[in-house]
Amino acid sequence: ALHREPIPVVSYLIKRLTDIFVSLLGLVITLPVLALVTLAIKLDSKGPVFYRSVRIGRKGNRFLCYKFRTMVPNADDMKDELRGMNERQGPFFKISNDPRLTRLGGFLRKYSLDELPQLWNVLKGDMSLVGPRPHPLDDVKNYTLEHFRRLDVTPGITCLWQIDARHDPSFEKNVAMDSQYIENWSYLLDLKILLRTIPAVLKGTGR
Repeated sequence: ALHREPIPVVSYLIKRLTDIFVSLLGLVITLPVLALVTLAIKLDSKGPVFYRSVRIGRKGNRFLCYKFRTMVPNADDMKDELRGMNERQGPFFKISNDPRLTRLGGFLRKYSLDELPQLWNVLKGDMSLVGPRPHPLDDVKNYTLEHFRRLDVTPGITCLWQIDARHDPSFEKNVAMDSQYIENWSYLLDLKILLRTIPAVLKGTGR
């Protein structure tokens, strides 16, 4: 079963309304920060301000995920050359000291500032505030059948894995925590994850 107990439709409605309200409020409140980061990226390196990547969402639907650019413009083209340096296990790609990062990129990632534009994805309905992180197409192509369970729900900006095992190299741990979230989902669980995300971001543990 996708969830251990039936979930009232109103719970999903409240989740969506919360996504709309918080993402809209967040975009308004962080507008000065968005403007400063935009200027800083322009001054720091050549290339677009935003990084747009095709991600796989709920039920396999593709969407453009928005982030502030933290790497050189041709970073995706260099990915295959760096596969041997991958520090994660399974269909997952991450390098601590990624040579593609710009000078400013490391700072933006440390405090998750690069993910602020994803509030627009939440407002549009492509993403939720809380849910399994969306993966790029080349990672999803390497999924096993079990991994596709992550796609049963709308992807999110933050999740259990993001706050409890962000630097764990195991993709299976990632999937297990996403499954735990899906099976035990409640609106209260979302609120708990959101509240725990705030200190996790302030600690600057992103990379």
